[in-house]
Amino acid sequence: MVVKNYKYRIYPTGKQKIRLEKQFEICKNLHNDLLEISKETYTCSGKSVTSRKDLYQVTNILKEQNGYKGHSQVLQNVADKLSKSYKAFYQRIKEKQKGKKVKVGYPRFKKRINSITYPQNNSCFKFKNQRRLHITQIGSVPIELHRIPKGTPKTLTIKKTLSNKWFVSFSCEIENKPVKHKYPENKTGIDLGLENFATLSDGTVIENPRFLNKTEKKLKREHRRLSKKKKRSINRSKQRVKLARSYETLTNQRLDFLHKLSYHLTQQYDFIAIENLGVSNMVKNHYLAKSISDASWSVFTGMLTYKASSAGGKLVEIDRFYPSSQICSDCGNKQDMPLSKRIYKCEKCGAKIPRDKNSAINILMEGIKENTAGRVGIHACGDLTSTDQSASRVVEAGTICN
Repeated sequence: MVVKNYKYRIYPTGKQKIRLEKQFEICKNLHNDLLEISKETYTCSGKSVTSRKDLYQVTNILKEQNGYKGHSQVLQNVADKLSKSYKAFYQRIKEKQKGKKVKVGYPRFKKRINSITYPQNNSCFKFKNQRRLHITQIGSVPIELHRIPKGTPKTLTIKKTLSNKWFVSFSCEIENKPVKHKYPENKTGIDLGLENFATLSDGTVIENPRFLNKTEKKLKREHRRLSKKKKRSINRSKQRVKLARSYETLTNQRLDFLHKLSYHLTQQYDFIAIENLGVSNMVKNHYLAKSISDASWSVFTGMLTYKASSAGGKLVEIDRFYPSSQICSDCGNKQDMPLSKRIYKCEKCGAKIPRDKNSAINILMEGIKENTAGRVGIHACGDLTSTDQSASRVVEAGTICN
């Protein structure tokens, strides 16, 4: 069984919005109360109240004392999230003790919560028809059901965006069926860049759309208008929504491009090799940080991962330190290649080839080599197993991750 998410837009009425926002407020207050009690208990007695079981018990007490009128399992979900935050906090402490450079990041109090999660239960949510979704304590909400969710719904998450739009997401369990690829034996290597978004090993060049550059003037204008509005005024609130919608449009454009490109590649190629880029370190370069963030390489790689799986293909991530741009794809000669050189001229065999195409060919060859040698660990969701020594990664058919 694998988990797949389905997202839909909903249009709650004015009264339903008030009910939903009250639920958000209750969950925010509960989170802050649980965190405060956990901190005070540790300060006074040295004992931590961070486990899921302990937080559930405190939740039941707070529910009676403060009169939190929310669905019991929705409130338990708040405690569950806080418990996971503490687990991650303790894990980061261990990593720092081992010498890793990580921020410990103690769980924080929340000013707002814009999403709640319901469990799978016929009494919590159910479809009345294709246009109505009934939610406990909220009512019958109009929904835009543009596709029917498959599998068994496990949870329902309701979210409000900064642009005042409402969405629901269903987390569904579906059967993991092996799939055969439409185009077997089609292989490609992908070199990601900034001048061009991607270059394939067959010479195909995919232009960088640079969505941020196209909308930057509009965003700056909306920011200026917001800064001139009086604080806590109605006009400032309206302008904040306009700014949020501008950013939302930018995000939607970017995701649309990445979804279409990743779908095309995973449908066309049975085997895809790509570099495992360290984007978090690359954005520390202040000259390129904006362009790298706009390209969204990490999001693109994630999309390729699960779409290659669902299409019956295979994705291999090679080591980020592999010098793909310095090696000649014809003879294997290695030479220095500064970023200013866009044509690879081999000093040994005299071959001339565009730098990005040469790199893509080397990525493909290294990916095939790693896959053939069997040095890449295969996990249910394409992650490395605990015994893997290679930094590469493979995702095979039938391992869908969302």
